[in-house]
Formats: sequence, structure tokens, C-alpha cells
Amino acid sequence: MRILIVEDDEVLADGLTVGLRLSGFTADLVGTLADARAALDVSEFEGMVLDIMLPDGLGLDLLSELRAKGSALPVLLLTARDQVKDRVRGLDAGADDYLGKPFDLQELAARLRAILRRGEGRANGALRHNGLVIDPATFSGRLHGQDLSFSRREFAILHALMEHPGRVLSKDTLEERLYGWQEEIESNTVEVHIHRLRAKIGRDFIETLRGLGYRLAAEGDAPSRSG
Repeated sequence: MRILIVEDDEVLADGLTVGLRLSGFTADLVGTLADARAALDVSEFEGMVLDIMLPDGLGLDLLSELRAKGSALPVLLLTARDQVKDRVRGLDAGADDYLGKPFDLQELAARLRAILRRGEGRANGALRHNGLVIDPATFSGRLHGQDLSFSRREFAILHALMEHPGRVLSKDTLEERLYGWQEEIESNTVEVHIHRLRAKIGRDFIETLRGLGYRLAAEGDAPSRSG
């Protein structure tokens, strides 16, 4: 889950970036409205953590711009302002949630998962396909009664595929889910993680379409656990 963080406080921004990555998000960071607009123009994000008070204006202005363009990007507002009128203004501007500073990083991650889930039209955090159930809060899964655990990047790939069952996701798309701007993309990392996932959930669970990418096997196609 790729998230854009718009926060100018360097200490808080670094903590947010590290904390959200530990919670399974791929987090990219900018510190101004101008940089946020540029980032949104060139990259796709599944959600945004947006500070209200920024050096070059109000985060609410950016939020209003997005909603005026018809963007449904899930947005969680962060601010030191915690008065009722500020919360009301933010929510009326189109925010999906609101968290006042100081805050707990685990709560922030949980709120992000909730607004992303609502954006996908799901009431429950778990994703299910072909007997596999995965939990984004714990990077864990369960298949035919057996508990499974995944690395952060294994889970990121699996989560992306299970969000869009039947859709082919290219290698480039999956790499965007794995790496932020400042992280170096490792050679063959997608192939390596796909191989490891197949060892855990079955070699036929994830299909390879040569030259196109990867997708989940159709619902009802029993995956093999061997190989």
C-alpha cells in the first residue's frame, strides 16, 4: 500500500515514514504543497497523510483541489489543531479521517487501513481468495487451516494481487508497491518474492503471464502446495 506523507516537521516526518513502513506501507515523503502536487502528478498512491499547516499554505487547499477534480484518494489529515471547528472544516473539505497531534503510530496505521478499506468498499480488513485469508494488520495469512507468515515485501505483493483478483499487475506496478522513491530497486526482487510466495501458498496460486505480469488463479482453481 503506497502512501504519500505531506509533513514539514523533519523529526515527525522521519518517524512517520519509518513507522508506516514497519506497518507494511510503502511511504513517500514531501514537505510542501508544491512537492505534494508534483508527486501526485507523476506517481500513483493509495492514500495520503496530509498535514494542515505547511510552509507554502494549507493542506486543506490541496484537499479541496483534489476533490474538485473528482479524486477519491483517501486522505487522513494530521494537525496540531484539535478544536472541533478545525475537525469539522477538514472533514467537510473531503478528508476521510482526522488525527490530532500527538498521536500513536499504531493508531495512525489502523486508521489508514480503515480508510483504504472503505475506499475499496470492504467492511472487513481481511482479504480472501481461493481459500487464502490474509490480514494486513499482521502480515499473516491462513490457508486451509494452516497459519502463514510473510515478509513485508512478500505481503505487499500478495496484498496487491488480492486487492485486484483477475487483474494482471505488471512487474513495474508491483515494484512501485515495494519501493519508495529513495529506496534502490533490487534486481529480480519481484521474481524472488513471487517464488517465495508460491512456496508458501502453492505454485499455481499466482499465474505468470509472460511479458505482461502476474495475476491470481481464478477462484475455484485449487492451488497446489507442492513445488
